[in-house]
Amino acid sequence: MSTLALTRRPSWTWAALAFSIFLVLGGLMGLLYAGLKWGTPQGMTTGALALVAVVAGTWQGVRALRALTGLSLGEQALHLNAYGLLLFLYVPIVILVIYSFNAAERGAVWQGFTLRWYQELFRDRAIGKSLEVTLWVGFWSTVISTIFGTLAALALERFARFRGRLTFDAVLYLPIIIPDIVMAISTLLFFVILGMPLSRYTILIAHVAFNISYVAVVVRARLADMDRTLEEAAMDLGADEWRTFRYITLPLLMPGIIAGALLAFTLSLDDFVITFFVSGPGSTTLPVRVYSMIRLGVTPEVNAISALMLLGSILLLLVSLALQRR
Repeated sequence: MSTLALTRRPSWTWAALAFSIFLVLGGLMGLLYAGLKWGTPQGMTTGALALVAVVAGTWQGVRALRALTGLSLGEQALHLNAYGLLLFLYVPIVILVIYSFNAAERGAVWQGFTLRWYQELFRDRAIGKSLEVTLWVGFWSTVISTIFGTLAALALERFARFRGRLTFDAVLYLPIIIPDIVMAISTLLFFVILGMPLSRYTILIAHVAFNISYVAVVVRARLADMDRTLEEAAMDLGADEWRTFRYITLPLLMPGIIAGALLAFTLSLDDFVITFFVSGPGSTTLPVRVYSMIRLGVTPEVNAISALMLLGSILLLLVSLALQRR
């Protein structure tokens, strides 16, 4: 419904909606107070009145919304569920980002705006070392997994008949399906059996192992949408298989390859469970460093580094999604 249509609704509907919100919020606060005083006459009475207020406010709010929007009860419930889910997911993240600018050293009491914690992050050598390891692992795991993931996608999509194809296809999806803790323990046991000391190289191998699957899925989806008649036309005009791949297939496939690479880099950047199991002395990544810091309590410095990691992850994912839509 348009904004103009909403403004033509009777003014009592807006007042009724505002009053219903007031009733629901007051009722929820009353229920919280009743929970603290439960078992006493005062708590029982407050709880009963608060419950009546929540029910009455919800009923009145539904009537007001229906008058304002013309939506049925089921449609309103779907809209409210969507908005509630978004608030549940993103309000804590917004709070974390806000408190990364809090001048207080500890606690949740706001004491003013400051950039001190971001400045201290850039002066912290331990965090700088962890960032260097994280970027090193992320870069090389992305390069290796993109190459092998693209080749795997080409094999599965363009060569439909070869021995063991079904098994290979199923195994390729295992790192996506199985829990991270299972992947971490199995990878650690693999390194122990080989007698390989834990270092940044074991982290690299573990990240390549699960990133290949994600790259293959993205590139394979791109391949499925490609028009093969373009390749056939190029070969009819005299181009061999290599020239056709270089000048036709690869340029058309490049948005999917880049999107898969960005997704692999994001997953490597954010991974904690697998990295925690296969990292050794001097190879601590940023997520593991944040975990070691948070064990001593949540500080604004932890909030600041989490906000920066969140920003980087969001930017990479947005670029990846944009490329997949091309």
